[in-house]
Order: sequence, then C-alpha cells, then structure tokens
Amino acid sequence: MKFLRGSMSKTILITGAAKRIGKEIALTFSNMGWNVIIHYNSSKHDAEKLQNVINKVSPNSAKIIQANLDIDEDIDRLIINSKSMFNSLDVLVNNASAFYPTPINNASLNDWDKLVGSNLKGPLFLIKGLHEIIANNNGSIINITDTNLTKGVANFSVYAAAKGGLESITKSLARELAPNINVNAIAPGAMLEPPDVIWSDEKKASVIENIPLKRMGSEKDIANAVKFLVKAKYITGQTIKVDGGRSLI
Repeated sequence: MKFLRGSMSKTILITGAAKRIGKEIALTFSNMGWNVIIHYNSSKHDAEKLQNVINKVSPNSAKIIQANLDIDEDIDRLIINSKSMFNSLDVLVNNASAFYPTPINNASLNDWDKLVGSNLKGPLFLIKGLHEIIANNNGSIINITDTNLTKGVANFSVYAAAKGGLESITKSLARELAPNINVNAIAPGAMLEPPDVIWSDEKKASVIENIPLKRMGSEKDIANAVKFLVKAKYITGQTIKVDGGRSLI
C-alpha cells in the first residue's frame, strides 16, 4: 500500500542508511509515505541508488547526506542539513556502526576513536543537536545496539564498550527528553553475516541451532521493530531484543 505525501509528511533520518538494515528501514518508511534522509559515510554509490529508487516512486521524498561520525565537523554539518532538508524531523534512527574485533593486546586509540565515534559519540551529539526539532513533533529516537552485550563477546571489548554506552544513554535520555520524545533501542541478534563475510552452510546451521525460532533474522525484522516503536507512544527507555529468542539461551 502506497501513501500519498503532502506538506504534512513526516520525516525520518537514518544513519548508515545506504545498505543492509538502514536501507530496509528507509524503504519501509518511504512506503509509509514518509520523507527519508539517507545518511552515509563511504557508500555513496549505494546511497544514490537508494535515493533514486525511492524518488522514482515518490519524487523529492528522499535526500542523501555524507558524514563521517568520527569527525566533529561532519556531525555538525549533518545536524544543520538534516534540519533544513525538509524543515522538520520526526524520527532519528542511530543505525550507523563500525564493527570489527579489537583483541586487547592490539587495541589502539585509533580503534577507540573509530568504534566509539560511530557507535556512541555520533549518536549522542546527533541527539544533542536534533532533539529540539524532534520534540516539536513529539517524535522518537531509536538507537540500534546489539543483543550480544548481555553475554559478552571475546575480542570485541571496544565495540562492546561503545554499544553498551549507547544502550545506557538510551535510558538516561528517555528520562531527560520525556515527555516530548520517546527514546528506545533495538538490539538485533543473528541477522546477517558481517560485511564482506559469507558464512558456510555449516556456520549458518550452527547459529540457527541456538535460536529458538529456528531461523536467521532479516533486515525487515528490524525495520518492523522500528515501525512498531515509532507508533508505540507509551514505550520509552527500553531495549527491544529482536533475536529470535537467542538471548534466552
């Protein structure tokens, strides 16, 4: 079902929206009649392709912006441009995420800056810069975290620190920004192989064996959770695990 857009169309900003989960969120909200701001860092071609797909169906409803969330000036530019693109903002989804292992003997300050930049610093300061315009629309902020935080994963301590911080500020900001903004998090489980990695059938089977619902998750599962939280106006400060029940084991 397609929705007609008008001057009162709502607007969503999704960081890391050129591919994978972010792309699916963008398509889902575009199909609901929303304007979509597609943030990307290095995936310009994918962002332009997604913009063209959306604008072919709903002209001028999708715009793209590049920003490196490790860089303070880029964060400031993203804030300014996001406010002016459609002159309104209803939802911010902090989805962009650097992800790679940092064994403790090899972890560096550069790793810290990269992983904390996209996973914690960027989201926090985007919220700082955008919460007033979001509050004008009684909107929502949704942070994408990680269901593995509860158990810990060896060799990913810096990433875990960043995502753990993101989950913590979700609770703090839910209290601070109430009652005008709902702030929640979504913790995906086994969704996709890591970027540039293809799992063998044996690897997939071993992962699925530990999932009560006996299937891998999909980008659509996360997009549906985002859609649910945007509509669920009596939920705030919560982390919704979308992991097929894997965290129960």
